[in-house]
Amino acid sequence: MSIEVQNISKTYGAQKALDDISFKINSGEIVGFLGPNGAGKSTMMKIITTYINASGGVVLVNGHNVATEPMSVKQSVGYLPEHNPLYLDMYVKEYIQFNASIHTISKSRIQEVIEQVGLTPEAHKKISQLSKGYRQRVGLAAALLHDPAVLILDEPTTGLDPNQLVEIRGLIKEIGKIKTVLFSTHIMQEVEAVCDRVIIINKGQIVTDKKLNELKSDKEQVIEVEFDLRVEPQLINQIPKLKNIENIYDNIWKLTFNTSKDMRPAIFDFAHDNGLKLLQSSIKNQDLESLFRSLTK
Repeated sequence: MSIEVQNISKTYGAQKALDDISFKINSGEIVGFLGPNGAGKSTMMKIITTYINASGGVVLVNGHNVATEPMSVKQSVGYLPEHNPLYLDMYVKEYIQFNASIHTISKSRIQEVIEQVGLTPEAHKKISQLSKGYRQRVGLAAALLHDPAVLILDEPTTGLDPNQLVEIRGLIKEIGKIKTVLFSTHIMQEVEAVCDRVIIINKGQIVTDKKLNELKSDKEQVIEVEFDLRVEPQLINQIPKLKNIENIYDNIWKLTFNTSKDMRPAIFDFAHDNGLKLLQSSIKNQDLESLFRSLTK
């Protein structure tokens, strides 16, 4: 077990940032840690990385308690915070060498990490001359220098352009083959492209914790339909397995069913039996973004 969070709470005065949070992350998982602003994501990450103390509960990283064995935890964890702190007047290689000296790491490891994160063409430039994408690579290089088993990434793709997003996404996936990655982001496409599992937190509490493929298989069936005539909601409610109906506009309805089964044949039968014509029907299944909204609104 790489990360084990047991009943963690964190309060700031009267405000409870985390409320009895528990989860486990196994070695080799890439886990998306999602939530709206102020949900407690960064607070949880700072507790795991020993930057702040919890008000209650226990966190173990590779078997080490973050409260009583912080140095052992730091040796096991690489951390890229949301606001990547860099010395902009330093050269890329100089900055990585500076970080390596703190960890007493060999020169061969420095070059290895520079190549791993794709910084070789930029290694002799000042950090201030780099694009946001390459600055993120420098932060990743610093986090990976001591070859940690666990990598904590807090909003690593914020502010990147589409090309940079693809590059950093590929880098995270490659790193995730050999390390445990806890990955916080607001970009749902990144989660679907990179992560194996999703934990969603809202108001300091976990609202879902599932494998990504389980979330997809758990989708409700959402179908948008248009009839030729106005229909009363009471009549539409006769369609089987119907969970919710919403009038979008005029004779257009969004129908949500308690099943992943294609319910369009049932809608067609309903229209036929009630003398209606079905002008159009299309599946609008819930994606991760709409699931996130429904769990955190």
